[in-house]
Amino acid sequence: MFKPLAVYIGLRYTRAKKKNHFVSFISLSSMLGIGLGVMVLITVLSVMNGFDEEIHKRFFGMAPEITVSSSDGKLSNWQALEESLATFPGVKAVAPFVGGQGLLTHEGQVLPIVLTGVLPEKEALVTHLQEKLLLGNIANLSHFGIILGRGLANNLGVMLGDKVTIMIPVASVTPAGMIPRFKRFTVAGIFSAGPGFNFDTKLAFIDLNDAQKLFQLGDEVSGLKMKIANIYQAPEMSEKLASKLGENYQVGNWTDEFGAFFQAVKMEKTMMFLILMLIIAVAAFNLVSSLVMVVNDKQSEIAILRTIGATPGTILWIFIVQGMLVGAVGTLLGLVGGLLLASNATQLVNWLQSFLHIKVLSSSIYFVDFLPSKIMLRDLVEVCSLAILMSFAATIYPAFRASRTVIAEALHYE
Repeated sequence: MFKPLAVYIGLRYTRAKKKNHFVSFISLSSMLGIGLGVMVLITVLSVMNGFDEEIHKRFFGMAPEITVSSSDGKLSNWQALEESLATFPGVKAVAPFVGGQGLLTHEGQVLPIVLTGVLPEKEALVTHLQEKLLLGNIANLSHFGIILGRGLANNLGVMLGDKVTIMIPVASVTPAGMIPRFKRFTVAGIFSAGPGFNFDTKLAFIDLNDAQKLFQLGDEVSGLKMKIANIYQAPEMSEKLASKLGENYQVGNWTDEFGAFFQAVKMEKTMMFLILMLIIAVAAFNLVSSLVMVVNDKQSEIAILRTIGATPGTILWIFIVQGMLVGAVGTLLGLVGGLLLASNATQLVNWLQSFLHIKVLSSSIYFVDFLPSKIMLRDLVEVCSLAILMSFAATIYPAFRASRTVIAEALHYE
């Protein structure tokens, strides 16, 4: 099969002399270095993607993405506002809520809670509360039912059907004076959103009508929460909504409270990417050294090629082909190794924990008690492209040096 001269000679130079049937040691070390860097980078990015996905599942499954409320914390005629917001571009669903704080008591145990009144049929459109339920059903909230987080239920020692008492900091006037308002609820469900954001130990849900009665709101609600098509466009959509609704409404989004945390996670992934790219850079520097040594070793052969008509451009491409072959094979090996390691990272870590009888990951620190992994095509393309590009850059100086070889000097001692 026909091959261009530069390609044929470049491929031939990647092989060792006849006494050694494998790739030369220097080229092999460069190839393995690039492959190792690509494999480690793909694996680490996949694990970071897994952590990011698990955190998003826990957070965005429970927290509202955008909320609309009034300056006094009460929305009247909210049904018309709900219909208007539902037509806004990018909004997938809208649901009313009543929010407040209180104390939850049971058999002498007292715990603080964040109480939210919801409409079960609409709440399912904006959060994953129904999917997070371990026991019970969100439809059972009516008639003073309450859904508690698993942490709250465990701390109070309650199960389905048990009675709990809610005390809210809204005083009722009685002949005996001002006293806090109490109301008994029946546990209708227990959910678990996972550790990390204290949802399981802080949140409690009741029916919207019950919350309106408890907080004496009448037909008013505290606000509306929305689910949008792209959660990362929440700040821009909030600004547009605030401009449209006017100064009588307050528009908030998830970045107001948790934006710094997710920015830190994103920055951590970026920094890990840049740091681990240094592994590939070191391997590419090793490729420069190996090609320089090959150029010095092939001085006489380069001179002979020049004398029989090879142009400096041909010599240049000979060593570019050699370096690019080493980089491409190393990248391919790293890609295959990275895919295998990243796809089996969870099982591998679980096996190591079981074999060594240790706990590597704690959900109280890392949000999850296992090593998640998610391979993304974008990361594969970026890593492999950068590895190939760095391999190409590593060939430029040695190849240029080879093309500038002086024939007379190279053949002087031959």
